[in-house]
Amino acid sequence: MLHNHVQEHIDLIAKHEQEFLARRTRTERIGDAVASFAGSLVYVALHIVVIAAWVAANTLSIPNIRHFDPAPFSLLGTFLAFEAILLASFILMRQARMSRRADERDHLMLQILLLTEKEITAVLGMDRQIAGSVGLQQVAKDKEIEQLSQHTSIDDMAQSIQENISSE
Repeated sequence: MLHNHVQEHIDLIAKHEQEFLARRTRTERIGDAVASFAGSLVYVALHIVVIAAWVAANTLSIPNIRHFDPAPFSLLGTFLAFEAILLASFILMRQARMSRRADERDHLMLQILLLTEKEITAVLGMDRQIAGSVGLQQVAKDKEIEQLSQHTSIDDMAQSIQENISSE
């Protein structure tokens, strides 16, 4: 039974992630593919091969190949600088999208935690009543349990946190 419950949560989380990925625009998908490829070992190896071939073609005497970008390889530098600008843009766009997804998860988590706080407060209140009715007065009147079974003002807590952070 517990395993089914856990699997339901896993399936639900996977469904939400798949829906998020499916909502991406075509441009976002292309950008993600470029950013993923740029972060791969294949990309690094390809650059090593291309740059080595470029340098070899422009420094070694190879028959039927003329030197089109002599040292210090300013054309190669221009291409690499342009590529770096594009890659930085793709990576920043991907990070912004991932940040939005993290914000969505944070909002969902906050809602779940707020609901959980309400549920636990209600359960503690019922537990205190049950403890009182079965003769466990010491438990029913415990100050800490009594405080925990009272409504927690999220606004007051947020204000207190803000004040503490501001004073540091």
